[in-house]
Amino acid sequence: MSLLITMALATAITQSACGADALGTSRTLTLKREAAAWGTAQHAALPTLAPGEVVLTFDDGPRPESTPVVLKALADQCVKASFFMNGEPLRQHAGLARQVRDAGHTVGMHGYRHEHFSQLLPATQLADLDAMVATYRATLGAEPAAYRFPFLEETPTLLKALGERGITVMSVDAGAEDWLPDQTPQMLADKLLSQLAKSHGGIVLLHDAQDQTARALPSLLQALKASSYRTVHLRWE
Repeated sequence: MSLLITMALATAITQSACGADALGTSRTLTLKREAAAWGTAQHAALPTLAPGEVVLTFDDGPRPESTPVVLKALADQCVKASFFMNGEPLRQHAGLARQVRDAGHTVGMHGYRHEHFSQLLPATQLADLDAMVATYRATLGAEPAAYRFPFLEETPTLLKALGERGITVMSVDAGAEDWLPDQTPQMLADKLLSQLAKSHGGIVLLHDAQDQTARALPSLLQALKASSYRTVHLRWE
């Protein structure tokens, strides 16, 4: 069976379960656990993504005030996403982190603290990674497969360490700059669609720790649906 037929069947099944108006999840892309790096902001494009396919990712959580709102918006549209969590809130809100995982979303790492690692000594960077990995294991009972640098500020020290551990580095292809204050849902949707028009899809960066993003997410998902984008759920073997 061809890839296009498989994708069409998966989309039809998803829409049947979720309703024709739901964005849904068109397919799941399973990657190997390896020292790869994806996202055209810094690396190569994620392999096998077709034009018009997007991988939704959220950084900086979990946060009790906003992450549950994000989870509800995703569930309402039957969309699966990837959450790159910081170690401190992961430890503080372990139950919420497990709720994200148990809802079928993928959980990656985003640094124990949200630091500018390029300004830190190598030993401090490595200590942060060790704390992040230990917290991930203790909270989720699994080995982490993916890491996104805070501020997308990659360092040679951590790239080497992640490579030695076989952990994939995830950058981005498009976003809505949703960390900037005082943005309406329409502003965020316009910015996201403008960036996606340039990248033709790919890895989308959003932040579940932002109240304005959580409030705007239903509109963002509707905008993706109206523009014929298809969501792909990313997982690791």
